[in-house]
Amino acid sequence: MANNELNQAQYELVEHELKRWRGYNRQWSERLPEIGQTPKEAIWKKNKATLWYYPSPNKRFSVPLYLIYSLVNQPSILDLGPNMSMIEAFGKEGYDVYLIDFGIPGYEDKDMTLDDYFSQYIEPASERVLAHSNAKEITVIGFCLGGTLATMFAAITKVPIKNLVLLATPVDFSQTPVFDEWAKAIKDGSFNMEEIIDAMGLIPAQVIKAGMRLITSPLYFSPQATLLQKSYDDSHVERWRRINMWAEGHIPLPGATLKQLLNDLGKENKLIRNKQMINNKGASLKNIKANLLTVATAYDRLVPAEQIKPIMNHISSKDKTYLEVQGGHASLALTGTIPDYLSKWLAKRSN
Repeated sequence: MANNELNQAQYELVEHELKRWRGYNRQWSERLPEIGQTPKEAIWKKNKATLWYYPSPNKRFSVPLYLIYSLVNQPSILDLGPNMSMIEAFGKEGYDVYLIDFGIPGYEDKDMTLDDYFSQYIEPASERVLAHSNAKEITVIGFCLGGTLATMFAAITKVPIKNLVLLATPVDFSQTPVFDEWAKAIKDGSFNMEEIIDAMGLIPAQVIKAGMRLITSPLYFSPQATLLQKSYDDSHVERWRRINMWAEGHIPLPGATLKQLLNDLGKENKLIRNKQMINNKGASLKNIKANLLTVATAYDRLVPAEQIKPIMNHISSKDKTYLEVQGGHASLALTGTIPDYLSKWLAKRSN
C-alpha cells in the first residue's frame, strides 16, 4: 500500500511539473493574446496620435473621463482584455471614456518637444472630448509620466476640468528612487546626455526598455521566473502573457522631448517649483483648482511616494485627497475593476 501511495504521489508530481512547463512554453508556442477588445471608435487623429472613444454600455455620469498615458509605453495596459481592463471597468460603472493615444513616433518626429505634445495632441484632443460628449466639464486621469503631463495640462489649459486624478504620478524630482549618483551627475552637469541624445535623434524603444528594466527589474529573467512560478495555472499564464505584452511594448521617444524632460524636471525640478513653462504659459501648480485625487502605491520602485505627495502643498484645489495603497507601479491598472476608493471618490464628483 505504501508503495502504491508513493507511486501515486510521484505520478501527480510529474503531471504537475509537466503542466507547469507546458504553461511556461505557451509564450512561444501560441499566438499572442488579443488585447484592446473594449469597443471603441477613433474620433480624432493627428500625425501618429488618435483619440479613442469608449462609449459606456450603461451611461450614468455626465462628466466624461479623459485618459492621458505615458510617452514611453503603449497604453495597452489600460485595456489588456476582458476583466483585465480599467477602461472596460470605467464603462461598466457608467462613464464614457476617451483616451489620447500618442502612437509610435518615427525619426521624422525627433524634434518634437514636450510643448508640441500639448499644442498638437493633448489640448486639441481635450477640446474634441468636450465637443463630442456635449459635456460642460471633464475628468482628466493621468498615469505615471502621463499624470505629470496631465498635471501640466491642468495648470495651463482653459478647458474646464472638474476632476484631476493622478495615479503613480511624479511631480517632485528632487529625489530619485535609484541611481542617485547618475541623477546627481545630470543635475550638476558633470554628465551631459544631450550630445548622445542629439546623435540618436529618436531614442529607440530598446534604449527606453533597458532604462526601465534597470530600475524595475534588476534581474533580466525576473519576469520569466514569475511566470514559471505558477505556470501550471492557465489563468495566471494568460494574465502574465498580456501584462508581458505591455511590458515589452516600449516605444521610441523624440530626443527633443527627452532633453526637455531631463532639463526641466530631472535637472531643474521646475514643476514643483512652479517654474515650468509650456508654450510660453506658466504651468504653475497654483493654477490647479480642480478636485484632486492623487494615489501612490506602497511598493512602487519607479515612482515612490516622495515624488508624488508634495503636490498636495502646492495646488489651489479646495477638494484634494492623497492616498497610499498597496501594490506596485502598474497594479492600479491591472485589477479589471475600479478600486473602491476611486469608484466612490469619482462617483460623488461626476454629475
